[in-house]
Amino acid sequence: MRAQIIEKLEAGRVQSGRLATLPGSGPCGLFFVQGPCGCELKITAFVRPGWEHVAVSTPRRCPNWDEMCFVKDLFWDEEECVMQLHPPHSRYVNNSRYCLHLWRPIHWDIPMPPPSFVGVVGLGPSEAATLFARMGAAE
Repeated sequence: MRAQIIEKLEAGRVQSGRLATLPGSGPCGLFFVQGPCGCELKITAFVRPGWEHVAVSTPRRCPNWDEMCFVKDLFWDEEECVMQLHPPHSRYVNNSRYCLHLWRPIHWDIPMPPPSFVGVVGLGPSEAATLFARMGAAE
């Protein structure tokens, strides 16, 4: 996690109540931040033994991709890899219907597939759509 947290995050820190933390106390605590899609995000962040963990929720729906990317960049550098997990059903814990989690292990790197397994490296969404449309038309 970032040693110095972003000003926008610090401004949303909850300073009274059960999960209160003092200004300047780092990335752990409860925060309310306006997200990039117009929805207020409730964010809790903790460092647990061996793990960095951030939970993100909204009042009426699960956070979307843009909101999760936004939160990821509030807490971690753009070149750090973090993950969302889909555990076995036997290990599910669901205390909030509209909450998603970001995780980063502290002592090891997260394995990642080669970028070419995900898509065509170097193409943006519109170029990829054009390429795939041409490929489909050739069939």
